[in-house]
Amino acid sequence: MLEGKLRDSIGKTNAKALKRDGYLIANIYGKGHENIHCTFKRNDFIKYMRSKQTLIFPVKIGGNTYDVVVQEYQKDPVTNDILHVDMMFANKGYVAKFKVPVKVVGSPIGLKNKGVLVFSRKRVAVKCDASVLPNNYTLDVSSLDVGHAILARDLPQVDGVNIIEKPSVAIVGVIKAK
Repeated sequence: MLEGKLRDSIGKTNAKALKRDGYLIANIYGKGHENIHCTFKRNDFIKYMRSKQTLIFPVKIGGNTYDVVVQEYQKDPVTNDILHVDMMFANKGYVAKFKVPVKVVGSPIGLKNKGVLVFSRKRVAVKCDASVLPNNYTLDVSSLDVGHAILARDLPQVDGVNIIEKPSVAIVGVIKAK
């Protein structure tokens, strides 16, 4: 379980001091809860995120345990270090917006025909209850040729999960290499 600590102050100078000491600044928010301003050890957070199996995971902050989902990372444009992370409470019984990752399986036919696999969306926006939230959308791209794409309307349907993206939005496709 990922453990963090509450922030005493939410000012800029305190945040800079925490970042200098190797901490990652985080906010946890959601319906029916007070916002929680907290910090995690940067390396512990990265290790945990790489090893977790589900989209919803528990965090322990100030003696309390919460189920959360990562909503957004803010990264440094030069060093690509994570600066800040926003998390949302995964409350069962509340319908909320989440971003579900997209994973691909197979090697497209178009790669042999001088094509390149392109992700238009690495995460798909959905609206659902946390109890039916899928961990990811796994797409088989082995039949894609140059100029073909998998659209949002082609994603597998899950009961209780509404895909917010426009149906004509490309998720992944193969384009001709230049």
